[in-house]
Amino acid sequence: MKQINHYIDTVFHNSDPILEEVILSIKEKGMPSISVSPSSGKLLTMLVSIAGAKNILEIGALGGYSGICLARGFGKEGRLTSLELEEKYADLAHSNLIKAGFNDQVSYMTGPALDSLEALAADHQRFDFFFIDADKSNYKNYLEYCIKLAEPGALIVADNVLAGGSVANGDTKPKRYTEYMRKFNETVASHPQLEALLIPIGDGMVVSKVKE
Repeated sequence: MKQINHYIDTVFHNSDPILEEVILSIKEKGMPSISVSPSSGKLLTMLVSIAGAKNILEIGALGGYSGICLARGFGKEGRLTSLELEEKYADLAHSNLIKAGFNDQVSYMTGPALDSLEALAADHQRFDFFFIDADKSNYKNYLEYCIKLAEPGALIVADNVLAGGSVANGDTKPKRYTEYMRKFNETVASHPQLEALLIPIGDGMVVSKVKE
């Protein structure tokens, strides 16, 4: 899996000074190095662009790497709302999005994501693209909120669904969230309101379309 991802990143991803600076800023702040892979980020940009999405909800901002990738897909007309537990992470993400040219197109809600999602639902907000990359134990809860907040035909993308390959390979050392991801994948695959597929890029992404 690592060899395949290395090959994909080498062949299909070009040098990106802005995203490289984001990675450096995350390291300098002592934050965990858990941003999406370069090719996963490129896939996010392509999916947003292909879908024509203009109103995106991101669950888990970290340092803004995925936020920049998402925003690049909607150009100058889109809007990104990002949920982040840690205020210092949201501040860094916002700073990096500003440097990338998306100052007026992004907003952050800090605190537990489930509280923010409930507030968005109460305000009858709707989104046409979702990206889930936060605490794995709540992925199923986040999914249900995304469906509730979704426009018909919206895309829901979730990262880390392969858990380092451990969800599918019994010989791979399980991660602490392996079982959460295995159950999440099964939930998405059988959900009556979704059409979904797992794409084995980075640490695995599930791409789901909300049925119209």
